[in-house]
Amino acid sequence: MSPAALLRALPLAALLLLGPARAVRQARRPNVVLILTDDQDVCLGGMTPLKKTNALIAQMGITFVNAYVPSALCCPSRASILTGKYPHNHHVVNNTLEGNCSSKLWQKIQEPYTFPALLKAMCGYQTFFAGKYLNEYGAEDAGGVGHVPPGWSFWYALEKNSKYYNYTLSVNGKARRHGENYSVDYLTDVLANMSLDFLEYKSNFEPFFMMIATPAPHSPWTPAPQYTKSFQNVSAPRNSNFNIHGKNKHWLIRQAKTPMSNSSIQFLDDAYRKRWQTLLSVDDLIEKLVKKLEVNGELDNTYIFYTSDNGYHTGQFSLPIDKRQLYEFDIKVPLLVRGPGIKPNQTNKMLVANIDLGPTILDIAGYDLNKTQMDGMSLLPLLRGDKNVTWRSDFLVEYQGEGYNGSDPTCPGLGPGVTHCFPDCVCEDSYNNTYACVRTLSAAWDLQYCEFDDREVFVEVYNLTADPHQINNIAKTIDQEILEKMNYRLMMLQSCSGATCRTPGVFDPGYRFDPRLMFSNHGLRARRFSAQFL
Repeated sequence: MSPAALLRALPLAALLLLGPARAVRQARRPNVVLILTDDQDVCLGGMTPLKKTNALIAQMGITFVNAYVPSALCCPSRASILTGKYPHNHHVVNNTLEGNCSSKLWQKIQEPYTFPALLKAMCGYQTFFAGKYLNEYGAEDAGGVGHVPPGWSFWYALEKNSKYYNYTLSVNGKARRHGENYSVDYLTDVLANMSLDFLEYKSNFEPFFMMIATPAPHSPWTPAPQYTKSFQNVSAPRNSNFNIHGKNKHWLIRQAKTPMSNSSIQFLDDAYRKRWQTLLSVDDLIEKLVKKLEVNGELDNTYIFYTSDNGYHTGQFSLPIDKRQLYEFDIKVPLLVRGPGIKPNQTNKMLVANIDLGPTILDIAGYDLNKTQMDGMSLLPLLRGDKNVTWRSDFLVEYQGEGYNGSDPTCPGLGPGVTHCFPDCVCEDSYNNTYACVRTLSAAWDLQYCEFDDREVFVEVYNLTADPHQINNIAKTIDQEILEKMNYRLMMLQSCSGATCRTPGVFDPGYRFDPRLMFSNHGLRARRFSAQFL
């Protein structure tokens, strides 16, 4: 049965299942659409190509200029969106099955309690998913594409990682293979068409939630044919941390060759242009979606969220291209929202994270957040413009590095334990690129404090007020009392769960610091840090 036919069957079923009173009540509740891009930065101009998205969402609603992810990697970040939890609580640590990415354990322990599962089971929403789910979704060892996670009425999920052509979709648990014909196979357009079909044939007696997860602008950066000549004169930004040595940083950053070779710069400039080209199709998707909601008379009762799973870098500290690092360019993402009660052309500077999306959407649906175990906070008071809202001043960033047991063939001199290495022997990750940070944004401080789980227990600290591009590590010069407080706060956040993740930060009036609770041995601290991810 075709997607359209499946969707056409829904209204009759809904009428049979819903009494008139319940149908009217449900129809009045807001709808929600979440658009999730893949690897889209905000620090390096990633929103620039999206003129329509800016006009239709940002200018009609609110832009959060301090939106972050707790882990700058696809699968852990997406798991945080779905669960509302930090990685140490959902236990997805990388993009592999062994790292719990769409594993049997994830399916058993976390999937039944994701916010879409609660929306469908407890709030009566019809739910629609289209696009990239988790990087290992569809793996044979985890149920293949026949596995449809709980909580989804309609399921059109990409098998494994982002592609634009030659991919397989799980269509409600059945495999559908796509080729390389632009008119019927280009994935961003396919997702747009499936979304429009859903809006055409869905039930009108239940509110709906849609999650549309595009491949763009993830590699292999394949633009639609009409956009292959766009942005020919665009190159990656040459800001103050571009193509410089990462002095006083963790060894993985210091090992990058500076200056970069001409071939590396040409490669990253080309990647940057292609990333923008792929986003033009996302811009078209947004336009089609908003127009369809307007034609249906549903736009005014629909919240639309636009964000990314992580940021990206192109040449910063001489690292060619990737994510995974602790710096702003990798952990900061776009977040735009429009919807009922949101005034147009707003900018919000509060510190928000993608663990807040699940609580926010459940709050919109009227679900009691006290019944969840989520670490995040509802953004609804900020969206409504409530006065005197008590908000967080910090949040946790955590990442477990990946590396091969053997030496990388492109970089034998660095020995075992590295991965994602480029031909000129610059590696983007390693086993001991394992770190945790407290990112603080208060009235007095714009600060990042990070510890690495390595033999040195290496520390990086940045004052982003004075040093927005994080060039100067001030770990050895910052006031010792602040250092101790941040260390303690980091330990607290690394063991937090639910409400304890929302306690006052170091610079909040309600913060309490007892130096006697500090570990006296950094080695013990480091071992704890590593063990919690196992």
